[in-house]
Amino acid sequence: MSICKDRVVIITGAGGGLGRAYALALAAEGAKVVVNDINREAVAGVVALIRDQGGQAIGDSHDITNYAEAGEIVRAAIDAFGDLHAVVNNAGICRDRMFASLTEADWDAVMNVHLKGHFCIASHAVHHWRDQAKAGVKVQARIINTSSGAGLQGSIGQSNYSAAKGGIASLTLVQAAELARYGITANALAPAARTGMTEQVFADVMKKPEDGFDHFAPENVAPLIAWLVSEDSQHVTGRLFEVEGGKLSIGDGWRRGPERDKGARWLPEEIGGVVDELIERAVPAQKVYGT
Repeated sequence: MSICKDRVVIITGAGGGLGRAYALALAAEGAKVVVNDINREAVAGVVALIRDQGGQAIGDSHDITNYAEAGEIVRAAIDAFGDLHAVVNNAGICRDRMFASLTEADWDAVMNVHLKGHFCIASHAVHHWRDQAKAGVKVQARIINTSSGAGLQGSIGQSNYSAAKGGIASLTLVQAAELARYGITANALAPAARTGMTEQVFADVMKKPEDGFDHFAPENVAPLIAWLVSEDSQHVTGRLFEVEGGKLSIGDGWRRGPERDKGARWLPEEIGGVVDELIERAVPAQKVYGT
């Protein structure tokens, strides 16, 4: 049986790359898909392909960074399919520069699409699900966010992108903690795959092989999305998954490390020796990408 049968899901940035792979995989698993992307032509192509394969989909090109328009995406899903069960926040952009050369426009554009975009559509979806829960409806809803290795470890030349993706990871933790009472789970993933955002920087590393397993194919990430959208994943929330090729792992996250308690206020001249001791005892952080 298809694990997402009749689950209604919105996927942002679904005109190409990972979002397109998610849309096709979810439709194949029986989901009713809202394909959202600012590229109307790409949206039409994905919707047509899903329908040609016997699936159900509608297209949408509302702006996820505009709060009112994000609400229209949620409304379109409910009007077309009668309900909403999942939001996959996938859309993103890059404006890569070294921090010393980063402009305010570079910063704002990335924050707008990633952080604000994640907030706007999820906010409207949560209002719908909360109203259902308060009305006595059994809710099994999903927020699936997209972080990145850059957000978890940092990435040279991507301070804006890394900050946004790190914020998304933290946002996911708070959503999971606050929304469980309504039957809503929130998880995030940090995928490594060949997309329009990676083709310039990682073109050689991620290029499609002539034969054998295509390690960086975006389709490799899609099965996790399908499972997270399904009702089978109701017990999993507040997790961040890293996915690359055939690798699947759960991020360990920030946690309190070694500690020294003096039981009184530290003197400034004491701090250096204590910090050196704590660093010596701590598990080393993963290296920043590009170092």
